Amino acid sequence: MSIWDWLVLCGTLAFIAVYGIWKTRGSKNIEGYLMGDKSSKWWGICLSIMATQASAITFLSIPGQAYADGMGFIQIYFGLPIAMVIISITAVPLYAKLKVYTAYEYLESRFDVKTRTFAALLFLVSRGLATGITIYAPSIILSAILGWNLNLTTIVICGVVVIYTVSGGTKAVSVTQQQQMAVAMGGMLVALIVIVYKLYDDISLVDSVKVAGKLGKMNLVDFSLDLSNRYNFWSGILGGLFLSLSYFGTDQSQVARYISGESVTESRLGLLFNGLLKIPMQFFILFIGVMVFVFYQYHQPPAFFNKNELELAKQSPYAPQIKQLEEKGHQLFEEKNKETRLMVKSFRKYDDQAVEESKERLQLLSKEEAAVKKQVTETIGKANPDAELKDTDYIFLTFIMEEMPIGLVGLLIAVIFCAAMSSTSSQLNALASSTCVDIYKRSIYSNGSERHYLNASRLFTILWGFLILLFAIVAAQLENLIQAINILGSLFYGTILGIFLAAFYVSYIKSRAVFIAAIVAELTVLACFFATNIGYLWYNVIGCGMVIVVGLLVEVVSNRNKVV
Repeated sequence: MSIWDWLVLCGTLAFIAVYGIWKTRGSKNIEGYLMGDKSSKWWGICLSIMATQASAITFLSIPGQAYADGMGFIQIYFGLPIAMVIISITAVPLYAKLKVYTAYEYLESRFDVKTRTFAALLFLVSRGLATGITIYAPSIILSAILGWNLNLTTIVICGVVVIYTVSGGTKAVSVTQQQQMAVAMGGMLVALIVIVYKLYDDISLVDSVKVAGKLGKMNLVDFSLDLSNRYNFWSGILGGLFLSLSYFGTDQSQVARYISGESVTESRLGLLFNGLLKIPMQFFILFIGVMVFVFYQYHQPPAFFNKNELELAKQSPYAPQIKQLEEKGHQLFEEKNKETRLMVKSFRKYDDQAVEESKERLQLLSKEEAAVKKQVTETIGKANPDAELKDTDYIFLTFIMEEMPIGLVGLLIAVIFCAAMSSTSSQLNALASSTCVDIYKRSIYSNGSERHYLNASRLFTILWGFLILLFAIVAAQLENLIQAINILGSLFYGTILGIFLAAFYVSYIKSRAVFIAAIVAELTVLACFFATNIGYLWYNVIGCGMVIVVGLLVEVVSNRNKVV
């Protein structure tokens, strides 16, 4: 990067961190630290909710997901608006009435302490692991740019987030997220403008969309009912609904965002506007990935988007094979480029038959190109058995580093770091809140002062910062990062949601039955993950349904035994 890029990057990140520390200095009690003195407006809640969900993985991995598989990933969010309405009607007034610090406090009043603790532990495990991935994602970037050790980079990034989160708590998280979201969305808009501008001499925006559509990248909705298909309308509207209900209704990293609202109305409006804006936002980010795909139909893409691994392979005894594969890839690119231009000419002549002929030829060339890419990947693996062989998360990064003008490179890198900081800070704050309130204060030391629990919350923030560093170390072994986040959530969220739905709506189910049901449900979900090929979004439905069904059965059997 140039000196101007470094100035933009460092200046942006330093301003946000310092501003957050200064603006929220001086928390004197646990309510101010964990709930921000309940002073948030609806627009701040909405931005904070969106920023918490939109981690660096959103801006780093989703464009790569769209490049590889098209727009179908957006279907995961189809159930979200419905979930926002349900949560606004049910959970928000209940949490406000009970004046809880965490969502899991409610479970003790409805069931018992062991159910509250079990749900809190499920949250801590799932969110702790997921936060490790959100820290790992931006570490890829800085380590790739500077050649730093990946683990050292992770430590540096996490340290910055821990400092201002420890300082200001929930209010620091909310205040900094507003600036971070502004930088993130502004930077992504600039990226799209640059892509369109660079393509302008070859192809218009309208023709770009047509090309992407013909090559299967604008596949927004798939109505096929296939349980093994991760992304279709049904998994999105049902599995996505259950995932969203659990995430926004029971995950403390999100619950903390809206229970800090100054009124029930402000909290509800924040959630509802998130439901209105989330799908358009994800569409926009996915569309950028599709446009990057079109860009690389006119500009030669690298043989492997992780340039560090490619260069290492070129310095190994396998260098001749890599060179030969690169030459073959270049020939295929030239043929694809020529055929893509023919397709665009056919669009403009309204020659549908010619368009379809070009489409068929491009599909055949794409299959050959995929075969070459597979050989490149296998060769890199032979050259370095420890190499990271999944490069989709490097696609958008490669475009940024090689194609963005001076100054804008720093801005786009700042986008990814801002997203990482915003998401990680809220998750750290939630992990510390639940650990302090649901575990430490409830079951370990219940007679402390306000100052004691304030200091304990800060200490738990530091402790979780250390733990997620450990989780981040193994993140490199996972598949596409955005998928890994949602898979981890789906392994636990269905069970947590089932517990809360039983608490809200099924008064017949009592504490013993729901506890047994929750354990059975979680074991069932884990069995589905390890022993079947069921799409992970369905885990949310399975886990939730098992809690309700098994809970009812246990309660029925228990009552019959009492009668006998």
